[in-house]
This record gives sequence, structure tokens and C-alpha cells, in this order.
Amino acid sequence: MQAIAEFLSNFKPFYIATIDGDQPRVRPFGASAVVDGKLYIVTNSQKSVAAQLKANPKIEISTTAADGRWLRLTAEAVLDKNPASEQSVLEKLPQLKNLYKDSLVNFEAYYLKNAAGLIVSRDGTSESHTF
Repeated sequence: MQAIAEFLSNFKPFYIATIDGDQPRVRPFGASAVVDGKLYIVTNSQKSVAAQLKANPKIEISTTAADGRWLRLTAEAVLDKNPASEQSVLEKLPQLKNLYKDSLVNFEAYYLKNAAGLIVSRDGTSESHTF
């Protein structure tokens, strides 16, 4: 998981694909954090991505490094409404503190489970990661 977390931290934005009915939706994300051995992504509960994750938690994440390596990760996004987890995730993502300084009402933290990812180099070699 650490290699995946570092890739997401170093190469932003990363893109998350969800399902909206029968239509795939892709959007950029810029925040992820490892807390208590879990990789988290975050969003606002008012965004359409939150509704899509609740309807179908299966996602795919992709991004590319400047050197041409790329990442593809499939996982299930699990909403974690534990206040201690939410606060820990927010502490790891100080860039979000101003957005949620008054209230965590709309803050949603999702950890990734059943994750399987590949980091692929330009020469075609790849590293497989599961967590």
C-alpha cells in the first residue's frame, strides 16, 4: 500500500472513476492519506461523487508520473463516519482544513479495501500491489 500511497501523493491530480447509473464518471482528486493502515480519499457529501460512491462503491484510480510511469488501482471505497478517523484524515491533509474548519458535516472520508493496483513503467515492467 505504501508504494500506491506515495504515488498518489507525488503525482497529482489523480483521477477517480465511478459509476453513475450506466455511465462512467471521471474526475480529478488531489488528496489522499494513510491513517491506521488504511488508504483514504475524501470528498464533500454534497458532490455527485459521494452519491455515486454510496450507490456503487467500486472505483478505479489512475494517474501518471512525469517520467512516464502510470498507476491504475481498482478498489471499493468504504465510507468511514468514525469522528476519530475523520479527524485523523483531516490532520494528514492540512490543505483541506480551511474548507472544513467550521464543521465536518459535509466531510466524507472513504478508505479503500479489496484494492489491486499496478504501477507500470515505460518499458512495460510493472509492480503489482494489493491491500
